[in-house]
Amino acid sequence: MTDHTQNAQPEDNKLIAERRAKLAEMREQGNAFPNNFRRDATAAELQAKYGDKTKEELAEMGIVVAIAGRMMLDRKAFKVVQDMTGRIQIYASKDVQKDTKHWDLGDIVGVRGVLCKSGKGDLYVSMDEYTLLTKSLRPLPEKHKGLTDTESRYRHRYVDLMVNEDSRRVFYARSKIISVMRQYFTERDFMEVETPMLQVIPGGATARPFVTHHNALGIDMYLRIAPELFLKRLVVGGFERVFEINRNFRNEGLSTRHNPEFTMVEFYQAYADHNDLMDLTEDMLRTITQKVLGTTTVVNTRTLADGEEEIIEYDFGKPFERLTVVDAILRHNPDIKAAELADEAGARRIAKDLGIHIKNGWGLGKVQIEIFEATAEHRLMQPTFITDYPKEVSPLARSKDNDPFVTERFEFFVGGREIANGFSELNDAEDQAERFQDQVAEKDAGDDEAMFYDDDYIMALEYGLPPTAGEGIGIDRLAMLLTNSASIRDVILFPAMRPEHKAETKRDEG
Repeated sequence: MTDHTQNAQPEDNKLIAERRAKLAEMREQGNAFPNNFRRDATAAELQAKYGDKTKEELAEMGIVVAIAGRMMLDRKAFKVVQDMTGRIQIYASKDVQKDTKHWDLGDIVGVRGVLCKSGKGDLYVSMDEYTLLTKSLRPLPEKHKGLTDTESRYRHRYVDLMVNEDSRRVFYARSKIISVMRQYFTERDFMEVETPMLQVIPGGATARPFVTHHNALGIDMYLRIAPELFLKRLVVGGFERVFEINRNFRNEGLSTRHNPEFTMVEFYQAYADHNDLMDLTEDMLRTITQKVLGTTTVVNTRTLADGEEEIIEYDFGKPFERLTVVDAILRHNPDIKAAELADEAGARRIAKDLGIHIKNGWGLGKVQIEIFEATAEHRLMQPTFITDYPKEVSPLARSKDNDPFVTERFEFFVGGREIANGFSELNDAEDQAERFQDQVAEKDAGDDEAMFYDDDYIMALEYGLPPTAGEGIGIDRLAMLLTNSASIRDVILFPAMRPEHKAETKRDEG
């Protein structure tokens, strides 16, 4: 058994030793980890049902309840127990205090007794029956400071959730976002499906994949970077409206906006185009904000360079603005001329003047996107759809009939962050095959993120994909927005982190 006390502070080691001694004594007396206590109420249920009763009314009602949770505060006579819904007090008489002297903060306890109200108006449960269900061997963080070290919060999320109400609030909100989203799709006849996480060919996005090995098949495989090509195979098969809330894996950098393992929803609708999905997305996001926050106004704060905090409000109640890539560049760069931006040599001069690095093999479309990302993207604060992405950077999107240089593709931005990406799907098998070939050429030229050629997907298109539109929405980034979280790690329960100790790394490698 690993000795986890070696990294604790000396004072913590002493407390851990004392708690272990108490546990040893409990073992001698019988079952130290009983599982025969059943609660019949939670803190929130009791507050909601009886919080407005007077002390005298409760005394007359004589309600007996059974609660269970983690002991967070010990004020001798009054102790505070926390369950997943909130906190409630328990009352210990002097005799009970003597009998529970081996209890410590963090212990998980069960209490059955009469529900009462104190002179201060707080509900409490009289400790008529009580039992220690789980002995906590480690002390909780100091109550006034909580768990404030950011890395510790991410690394030991279980402790963070115990002591930080804000963290619990974030993850309850994230769960509700997904729940509302799932309900929204099912009410509109979308079928929820599952597609492979292990893939022979990683497709559906331009990203560097994780590589693994399948022992039984004797082949290398990839963790999926997107479920897109499998979901479109299902549309070919006749499931005309599908969605998947999925985990994706991209072997790329870590930042406040990127985690190599992340959650998206992807959905596909036959006999629809990108305009239909923009309408759907606007309505769905408005519905989610209303149901999760109780309002369509999303309030965020951000810290400025001088340390001051700025409050920003995003209005999801108004119609979302729609701008083309080129229009967005021109709006936020008044010195740039449209004619120069439409010419490859001119666009390259613009990029050079802006200090944007441009590679030799890039065409006009890629250069325009680099200019957009460097100068306009971060300024898209209010909910905005950016449309007409160049074909060069949209290998799976359908070209516009009246301008084949661009595609029927959009991305959705708010707060300067991309939240969603969608388009009318390319259902021309021959065109798709040519674009895959272009991607293969880019990969051969050294682009690790370029797509592979997928023969089976081309075969599926040859059977016939109906006119279809599809989209992916980043749930992590949406959760960041709606919970006012500065980092993606704040909304992922267990974000990717380097092992804390070298010994762990060696053990993992072995």
